Amino acid sequence: MAPSASDEPAPMHLPVISKASTISASVLHGPRDLRLERRSIEDPDVGELQIAVKTTGICGSDVSYYKKFANGDLCACMPLSLGHESSGTVVAIGPHVSGFSVGDRVALEVGIPCGQCGICRQGRYNLCKKMRFRSSAKSVPHFQGCLQERINHPANWCHKLPDNISFDAAALLEPLSVAIHAVNRASPTPGSTALVLGAGTVGLLTAAMARQAGCAAVTITDVDQGRVDYAVAKGFATHGYVVPRPLHTSSSSSSISSGSMSGTSTPLDGVMTPASTLSFRSQLDSARMLATEMLSLTNSSTPLLVEDEDDGVDITFECTGKEICMHTALYATRPGGKVIMVGMGTPIQTLPMSVAHLREIDILGIFRYANTYPTGIRLLRAQALGSPSGFTLPSLDDMVTHRFKGLENARGAFELASRTVDDDGNLVLKVVIEA
Repeated sequence: MAPSASDEPAPMHLPVISKASTISASVLHGPRDLRLERRSIEDPDVGELQIAVKTTGICGSDVSYYKKFANGDLCACMPLSLGHESSGTVVAIGPHVSGFSVGDRVALEVGIPCGQCGICRQGRYNLCKKMRFRSSAKSVPHFQGCLQERINHPANWCHKLPDNISFDAAALLEPLSVAIHAVNRASPTPGSTALVLGAGTVGLLTAAMARQAGCAAVTITDVDQGRVDYAVAKGFATHGYVVPRPLHTSSSSSSISSGSMSGTSTPLDGVMTPASTLSFRSQLDSARMLATEMLSLTNSSTPLLVEDEDDGVDITFECTGKEICMHTALYATRPGGKVIMVGMGTPIQTLPMSVAHLREIDILGIFRYANTYPTGIRLLRAQALGSPSGFTLPSLDDMVTHRFKGLENARGAFELASRTVDDDGNLVLKVVIEA
């Protein structure tokens, strides 16, 4: 579990900021309606710290809210500050908090569970039904995100940082936690093989954690050549495969964009038309072909058909949330292997379940993370020393390709974060907003 604030009375700390002071906040009021506003903030309450936010990374879910005022099925119904990948400095300490001092550098774990239910007591607090997660519209009133000058946050969920971890790297502990949780669920054995579909921030870090866990060969795939090249060059993965764009799923549909859009969806009554059946089979054929090509990268001999022998990777991490990628994941995984659903995208998907059923492929879902921040911090602390196992986690600081100074520049940061290259043709990977 996360480090907890003491229940025993601690000496009263005098706040360094007066009661009900005013701060700046970046607030989203609707699609692309981002405003810089002034808000009041009280002194930290019992068990809380007041944090001056130093760095906030922009996540794909933040971009979705920015563009649509919604993320998947979650629609915002009131103004919302975004941002949940954050780090900062303690500027005030609430009553009954020990173990922290003003000036401490911390990473923020922004999901706050109830701590009392059976799921929380089992340590799987990420599944708590009463979870409040910053920058998410799931709870009402919404739990405001970290794109604010200062926030009050429970000390239980503030993780102290060693000196060698920068604020930028500390902010990326959040997506690193997703990767750690995904690999923990997969439980790879030393020498395993892995495939990662999607080379965004989470995909890259998942590939790196798979290598950290002892996977001998890790192949990463994406439609973007720059991201695949980056992944291999920086050591996140051992192999890379660029998915041909005509076979890539469009952002607005789970059908293959090179195919006809007519009859590609299942009607509400659940009856597949002949046209939709043909289209679905075409998608499966494409997925099977992609899987074969991806597997050929790590086959030293002539590639086998996916159905032959036990060809396939031990574990596939699906990090896109796209239906066609889930198809590919199933075909690329060996009999008895595992498919880990990491990406959250298309909520309702049509899958060739017999592929998993007849080959005993385990399909495991993950949702955010639990008990991962201490592990992430230990990994980053060890970066400076190098890993005795021969693999060192690639630099998280290097993953930050673009930095915007000040909340007043948040709009530009969100616009750039929705792209894969900037105006000069440079790779866009992780965009952060710094104080």
